[in-house]
Amino acid sequence: MDQTQALSALSALGQETRLQIVRLLVPCGTEGLSAGEIGLRVNCAASRLSFHLSALEQAGLIAARRDGRRMIYSAERRQLGGLIDYLLNDCCVGDRVVGAMCLNTSDGPCT
Repeated sequence: MDQTQALSALSALGQETRLQIVRLLVPCGTEGLSAGEIGLRVNCAASRLSFHLSALEQAGLIAARRDGRRMIYSAERRQLGGLIDYLLNDCCVGDRVVGAMCLNTSDGPCT
């Protein structure tokens, strides 16, 4: 990931609803969630949700696929990992304290 991509991703994540969407989608893995389900879970009207999903998709943080009449969104976990790697290794120059803070992880199912 380069600086331009990192700035785009950070800009997209710098909004409450979009951050909620990414936090919701990451544990779902490739299964993802429908736009309607995302809207319900983050309490966002369809018109606003479309705007947020588009911003996240343009930043490369989520991907959409069609399933019949529904759009299913999933987190682009490699892109998110690339952003974290960029922050840790380019910005923080591999600082051990910063890196240690990233070890607290939890893999939960999409429910």
